[in-house]
Amino acid sequence: MNDKNPKSSSGKFRKWLKRKHKKKQPDPYYLQDELSDGDDFMEDIYVSSLEIDPCTSTNELRIFVGTWNVAGRAPVGSLAVDLEEWLKPQDAVDIYVLGFQEIVPLKTRTVIGAEDPRKATNWNLLIGKALNESSGCPWLTPMLNPISSDSYHYVRNPGLEKGASFSAICDNARMRGKPITQHRHHQQAVIGGSKYKLMASKKMVGVFISVWMKEELATKYSVSNVKVSSVACGIMGYLGNKGSVSVSMSIERTSFCFIAAHLASGEKQGDEGRRNHQVSEIFKRTSFPRSAKDEHNLHPLTILGHDRIFWFGDLNYRLYNLEDNLARHLIQKKDWKALQEFDQLRREQEDGGVFQGWREGNIEFAPTYKYSSSNCNRYSGGVPSRSGEKQRTPAWCDRILWYGKGVKLLSYLRSEIKFSDHRPVSALFSTQIEVNKSSNPRIFSKDTIVPNIMPPEQIIFPLQGTSGNYEEGKATLLSLIVKDTEASSIHTQKL
Repeated sequence: MNDKNPKSSSGKFRKWLKRKHKKKQPDPYYLQDELSDGDDFMEDIYVSSLEIDPCTSTNELRIFVGTWNVAGRAPVGSLAVDLEEWLKPQDAVDIYVLGFQEIVPLKTRTVIGAEDPRKATNWNLLIGKALNESSGCPWLTPMLNPISSDSYHYVRNPGLEKGASFSAICDNARMRGKPITQHRHHQQAVIGGSKYKLMASKKMVGVFISVWMKEELATKYSVSNVKVSSVACGIMGYLGNKGSVSVSMSIERTSFCFIAAHLASGEKQGDEGRRNHQVSEIFKRTSFPRSAKDEHNLHPLTILGHDRIFWFGDLNYRLYNLEDNLARHLIQKKDWKALQEFDQLRREQEDGGVFQGWREGNIEFAPTYKYSSSNCNRYSGGVPSRSGEKQRTPAWCDRILWYGKGVKLLSYLRSEIKFSDHRPVSALFSTQIEVNKSSNPRIFSKDTIVPNIMPPEQIIFPLQGTSGNYEEGKATLLSLIVKDTEASSIHTQKL
């Protein structure tokens, strides 16, 4: 194509069109990077349609991801102070994603028995209190029963004011085949003046995930396709003492997946293989099925189908082939770099055993496991060991990893809460989301315009009238395009 030649019909058309735009539209125009193939004239029509603001923009969100093994201890009121210290509620954080392990003791009756929702509810109450009351916002009971279905969605409640958040609509077996209605306890969660709203929550035995979002963002952005999934891969490969709970959600046009996991324990040689296998099973078996209502609102079905993925939890990878006394010596010296040479997770990544291509921040804090007891800063075991203590070499069992573009790590650290034999770990991320601006009538999508443009012979000839003059037809078409562009709308059916 020789569209630079001013004598060509394409060159004349482009030059004339730019003059018209300059006179009628003082706003700057932006040309997208890619143009469709075709002849010169059709390309010019396409260019004139695209010389408008892009249909999307990129916004930044800050996401706090935290993980904590609470060793089967129940949440108590005094823990709210510790949670505030860990979460450090602040305006800079838009979304809190918290994963817990062992929120119930891993005993036979809790592993094979029916799920008890009360522990999850109590944790949500405490988290909501820590996130909201510190900022002076009132906090209401988030829900009478935690969300526990494998598929649920958030919708706007038309009965609430614009400032209200999203209401959770369960879609479990109890409700299948029945009209979806709002529940009072969900409405109670969204009509208060709380700063952070509970967006999703899921428990499987002792593994628990809780996702919170600023209310102002839950109304500013479109939040959709909120779904949960759980994978049990513990005893016999199918019991829930080990495994994962995951949340999938889309914010505007960017999809997120958060996976809270608890993997196989043990520091014997070969135990890392069991952990690797469980990671593989979680990838394979985690799914977010589409329902009939998702027909025109598609979402990722698997973990790796998402744009931004965060995997965190008690992954239980230990220090590989390192004598206990040498490990404690390096910890005392705070020689984290030397200690990381023996980190099992990083070795497995380098050898291609697990999490290939995933990223983790530089570890500049002491191993998080195993401490002697609550309210103690001493690692369990050692020489001389105390009676009844388990001999465990300290290790970085609690980890946070991520996968996907558009994610920047701002901090990676541990907290010093002495509530259990693990120390909680947190990471603060800055991430980009793609925001749809198509509601602006001046914004047009390439994919919206191109399919509606007919081949040139179908466009020009009906406009030629009896004269059959090509230039006359082109000028008529041009006037229609310019007229519609000035009115901030292009309707190709008028052509």
